[in-house]
Amino acid sequence: MLTRRSLLQSASAGFGYLAFAAMAHSQAARANDERLSILAPRETHFEPRAKRVIFLCMEGGPSHLDTFDYKPALIEQDGERAPRGIGRGGRLLAPTFQFEQHGESGQWVSELFPHVARHADKLCVMRGMHTDLPNHAQAFLQLHCGIFQFSRPSIGAWVLYGLGTENENLPGFITINPPRNNGGAANYGASFLPPVYQGTRIGSSGFGGGAAVSNLNNRRRTLEAQRVQLDLVQQLNRNTADSLGDASQVDGLISSYELAFRMQGEMPDVIDLSGESADTLALYGIESSQRGGGPGRGRPGGGFGGGGGGGPDAFGRQCLLARRLLEAGVRFVEVTMGGWDHHRNLQESLTNSCGAVDQPIAGLLADLESRGMLEDTLVIWGGEFGRSPYAQGDGRDHNNKGYTMWMAGGGVRPGLSHGATDEFGYEAVEGKIHTHDWHATVLHLLGLDHQRLTYRYAGRDMRLTDVKGTVIHDILA
Repeated sequence: MLTRRSLLQSASAGFGYLAFAAMAHSQAARANDERLSILAPRETHFEPRAKRVIFLCMEGGPSHLDTFDYKPALIEQDGERAPRGIGRGGRLLAPTFQFEQHGESGQWVSELFPHVARHADKLCVMRGMHTDLPNHAQAFLQLHCGIFQFSRPSIGAWVLYGLGTENENLPGFITINPPRNNGGAANYGASFLPPVYQGTRIGSSGFGGGAAVSNLNNRRRTLEAQRVQLDLVQQLNRNTADSLGDASQVDGLISSYELAFRMQGEMPDVIDLSGESADTLALYGIESSQRGGGPGRGRPGGGFGGGGGGGPDAFGRQCLLARRLLEAGVRFVEVTMGGWDHHRNLQESLTNSCGAVDQPIAGLLADLESRGMLEDTLVIWGGEFGRSPYAQGDGRDHNNKGYTMWMAGGGVRPGLSHGATDEFGYEAVEGKIHTHDWHATVLHLLGLDHQRLTYRYAGRDMRLTDVKGTVIHDILA
């Protein structure tokens, strides 16, 4: 017979394992809490003017000369040889689109943006923008990451790193229809920041249908069964993380798995547009024949496609989705529209591109304002550079020396026209804003000091603006 004393003596190792298991579980729970805490909302450096950002990115370099930068001299000297010093020379090309002043502010806007023009008094138009290179890949990367020579975190990743998230069930940084070229994933990547700060992609440029968020619904397992499976996988991941000196990549994987699991509960409702009113859908230019379907449970009824042209329906859905994401607590949403590289057939192509985004953008501004969100939401419109005042066939060449972007809401001065290019629109000559200055200003509006928002990497404190950048206080409300 086994006595009680013998049982306790022989089972002592078993009791030890029970204690060890409890300690290990507690340690794992604390580690998981620490990983979740890195996304918790953070104190800003000073009082923020904006809480969130939506960046309407026009990939390809929209022509400022045909949209927001009115140049009478260019019209008067149409067809004449460009003066020396203006790019590659050639014949000056006047815009064929009519410009008018709009609102009490008298903002110059061409006929290509009739809907946006109605919001002229909300816009802070920056006509003195300039960047380093006139090549798409480099300029697009610099627009997003501040530098193109090396891998750097994107502006969305920096914002999430600086502010944290307001909804742990959704990504804090989402990019809709990002391009696969011109830097690809680097434009929404986290680089040396912890991977949890990288952007979550919804669709890609040219995306015309199918699931908006891959694998959002698991029809093979219940949530309970998924949780059991995930717990096992995460324990293996934590064991790996504990055995490594630098486990940031594994930590990022663990965090992404947990976020993906939580997203299944909230994301389908956020991307479902079917509950929006007919008036709201019409405001964004969503076609009446497709209003009833909506994206549904992860599948866009009309697609979240992003090519240039094709009417406002697709881009309208993207803008409406962006508003819903912001409402749900997402910090930074980027919506990319490709097709702005108009070297040829400028008249027709630019008309199509503007027609695809004009009503959705105006609808977004109106919708945000009606919901009381515009005052603390920074809306940004622009591309990586502008276009040349001289002709390239029946189009325009790249121009990085002077172009236009605009911002609205979020603490910028409404109805302001800031800066200017020369009489032909080639080079910024007044109120010049480099990409570094623009980044510093965006962070400032969010309550973040670009010189203090740093991350230690490779022996130095890295930041979005590198060692440059000046906040443009003149455009602040």
